[in-house]
Amino acid sequence: MFMMPLHPPGRAMHETLQEDRDAIFLAEELGFEEAFVGEHVTDAAETITSSVAFLASVAAQTGRIKLGTGTVNLPNAHPAAVAAHVAMLDHLLKGRLIFGISPGGLMSDAEVFGNLGKDRNEMFVESINTILRIWESDPPYNIAGKYWTVSTEKTMLTEIGQGFIPKPYQKPHPPIVGTAVAPFSNGVKEMAKRGWTPISANFLLPKWVGSHWPKYVEGCSEAGLQPDTRDWRVAKSIFVADDAKTAERYGKGLDGPYAFYFRQLMRKLITVGGRGNLFKADPDMPDSDVTLEGAIGNLVIAGTVDQVVDQLLAFRQQVGDFGTLLYACHDWLDPALGRRSMELMAREVMPRLNQRISAQ
Repeated sequence: MFMMPLHPPGRAMHETLQEDRDAIFLAEELGFEEAFVGEHVTDAAETITSSVAFLASVAAQTGRIKLGTGTVNLPNAHPAAVAAHVAMLDHLLKGRLIFGISPGGLMSDAEVFGNLGKDRNEMFVESINTILRIWESDPPYNIAGKYWTVSTEKTMLTEIGQGFIPKPYQKPHPPIVGTAVAPFSNGVKEMAKRGWTPISANFLLPKWVGSHWPKYVEGCSEAGLQPDTRDWRVAKSIFVADDAKTAERYGKGLDGPYAFYFRQLMRKLITVGGRGNLFKADPDMPDSDVTLEGAIGNLVIAGTVDQVVDQLLAFRQQVGDFGTLLYACHDWLDPALGRRSMELMAREVMPRLNQRISAQ
């Protein structure tokens, strides 16, 4: 499961946070393998401001499911703080943590942290390099970069433990994943070269999702690593219902939660972010021709169990084989339907889907 999360602005924050927690508890109960949680600081629709803090709030109430930051937006925090918080969370989860990282894509976050005019990709690389050096070295540290410096040389008191930043539970560190949100993403290639694995976003057209695997193979080849499709995670917006009429209304209707999600996302990515290309099969298509109806039709899988299985098989045929399907978690406009979709996905869709794949 992957939740941004995204809820209608105006909903009580404590209610949406509990809904997101309940979704993870249900995922654990249903046998989901992983749950990733996003973060943004300046968005009334995305009310998880720290994925690390949120995952810490569910750590003790889960025992099997792996939990992932999806993602920590590295330019927005000091790398020493990220290294310490992630290490602590890894200990709370006793190794169930997946460390998802990115430069961050919300422009208002970039502005509030003073990064709007800076090279956030450069900041991202420096930050993760600094975090990894902190984890692999001992204090007093001496890590100087363009954007951050890490040292406890002046204040370290070895005999009482002052000046130490904790190391993760997993050695040498939790597995690292990165999100891929662009066609033919060079970021996927760079991830592969470093032994990290990609998550392809649920708001990319299938033809652009399919462009990620060749980039991953290219990066692995340059690093002398063996690519494995089991390492590729692909997110998808999916709604499963007991009847086709409900699936069409709730999953495809313009007043449903999936339409709300893409309406919000398209406004952010196209109007503010200038990334209308994500929704276009033809790059020459004008932004004005990108419609909500088209996005829903191209990007949302909705139907009964058998219909969803067929649609997922068709999607897999388009993009190629991948190891983990990430069920994109949307607002529970109707909590009963939201829960039922997850139940049907875990208990009906996935067994039939894997059986069909095995028989091919």
